[in-house]
Amino acid sequence: MPGQKRGLEISNDETLALIAKTAAENPGNRAMKYFSQEDFEKLDDATKARFLSCVRTGWENPTSGLGCYAMAPNDYDDFNFFFDKVIRDYHSAAPEAVHVTDWDASGVGENGVLDVTKLGLEELSMRVRVGRNLESFNLPGAMSRDERIKFEKQMLEAFKKLIANEEYGGTVYSLTPDFGAEEKNPNLITAEKYQELVDKHIMFKNMDADSFLKSAGIANDWPYGRGCWQSADGQCIIWFGEEDQLRIMCMKKGTKLNEVFDRLKTLLDVVESIDGIKFARSASYGYVTSCPSNLGTGMRASVHVKLPNLTKDGTDAKAKAVAKPLGLSVRGTGGEHTPIGADGTVDISPQARLFIKERDIIEALYSGIKLLMEEEKKAAE
Repeated sequence: MPGQKRGLEISNDETLALIAKTAAENPGNRAMKYFSQEDFEKLDDATKARFLSCVRTGWENPTSGLGCYAMAPNDYDDFNFFFDKVIRDYHSAAPEAVHVTDWDASGVGENGVLDVTKLGLEELSMRVRVGRNLESFNLPGAMSRDERIKFEKQMLEAFKKLIANEEYGGTVYSLTPDFGAEEKNPNLITAEKYQELVDKHIMFKNMDADSFLKSAGIANDWPYGRGCWQSADGQCIIWFGEEDQLRIMCMKKGTKLNEVFDRLKTLLDVVESIDGIKFARSASYGYVTSCPSNLGTGMRASVHVKLPNLTKDGTDAKAKAVAKPLGLSVRGTGGEHTPIGADGTVDISPQARLFIKERDIIEALYSGIKLLMEEEKKAAE
């Protein structure tokens, strides 16, 4: 298993005092809450440094709700004395809960079909994505520049196979200035093209502006090792080098939620069938992600829905109040911390990621939309 690569001084009394102070002043910061000096002192010096890199963002961003990231796929096992407490607190999970992966949605909806026209809705913008990491590399927070380049070059071989596949085709867009030793990057795009892709939500934003990702080392070496592949029809995208090594997603406009869900599953199977691609998994927590909040399915399934009555005050406050008891998150049309649409369009997605089956997430989305639309009608009355 890979280990910590990023340099970080071993903790001293001042650092431990800062952790204790942060925990006392920010009880909602789970990393600081569950940091145990007794457990910490049992580690050797090298392991102490690696563990501190996992929780560094917790004391540098005191108001964080989690305050930690894994640095290598095996961190959830090696530091289970810490991560298990954080994970089960955040996900409100029982001590004995174990994640089970199950994509079989044939038994949900009417004959296995989740059709939103049954809810009185027309065509919706649908999007499902998952976070994935390869077991043979450090997670992004611990990657060096050379490892980021190595990872990108390995993924290029996978993208070549996708591009050669009639089902996908597509293009690779890379931000990596060079591959080192004067080796040019054949997929390098201009700053103008990058901004165009960001504006179209095809590429992710500059990670160097995110204090949480910078503190965790995830934003290091920007923009080396960052980019994406997009299929010829524009419906499938794979980000590389973001918070997780890979963010794999499918999107389309339609009325049947199953279509985008099933296509993502097919894409994942194709990607993992390529030589050298093996997704990191945990026996207890499912697919491994950098952030404990995304463990398990690593999935976010969302749709854009118009709620003009619940948002007639120009905010999503009422929509969020209705959605929260349903286990749904409400965001702006551009993602978290973005405004709602002028016509009342919001982004709806189930909150659960871990200790829930993939098929249950897509069913929860459908059921949530149904109940939300009922409240929208009541608001009109």
